[in-house]
Parts: sequence; C-alpha cells; structure tokens
Amino acid sequence: MKRRPAAEEQKNDAPLRALSQALALLARPEAVRAFLEDLCTPAELEAMADRWRVVPLLIKGVPYREIHELTQVSVTTIGRVARTLERGTGGYAAAAQSQQAAPSSVSH
Repeated sequence: MKRRPAAEEQKNDAPLRALSQALALLARPEAVRAFLEDLCTPAELEAMADRWRVVPLLIKGVPYREIHELTQVSVTTIGRVARTLERGTGGYAAAAQSQQAAPSSVSH
C-alpha cells in the first residue's frame, strides 16, 4: 500500500470517495461482485473475503485459534481484523449490522 503524508492523503481523498460512491450505487450483490472482480486481483479478493469471513466470528467473541481452525485464515489476519473492529472507523461493524438486518435472501 502506498504511504502518503497526512496532508497529501486528505488532498487525494476524492478517488476513494468516488470509489465508495460507485459501490454504494450498485443495488444488487451480483453487480457489486462483478465490479469487485473487475477492480481487484484474485489475491486481493481472497484477502478481503478472508477478512470479512472472520468479522462475524470476532463479533460473537470466538477465540482467534478457533476462528483459524474454522476458516484457515491466519491468526495474524484475524488479529488485524479484531484491531480494526475495535479501533477502526466502524465500517466492519456497520456492514455486519446491515447484513444482519437484511432479508435472509442475501448470501453471507
């Protein structure tokens, strides 16, 4: 990941805002998946899916080692996701809450 000085990060926020808006405008999971498959490499998609897969387990309080055994996601990645859940911007928690509130037809 590119590292930029804080002032430059704020100035270059427009591309991330545009990407966020593009994702938010996609109404169907199939459209989001197609967009993500076009945007990301297979390795990036796998890494994001791994992170997302451990979120509900962390929210439930499942121990890291048990999460690793269930998912085969590395304990290091699980720890990073846990830190982000605790000290991040709230995105994981908001998405998890939205997913729980969504009709059961949405696949997890």
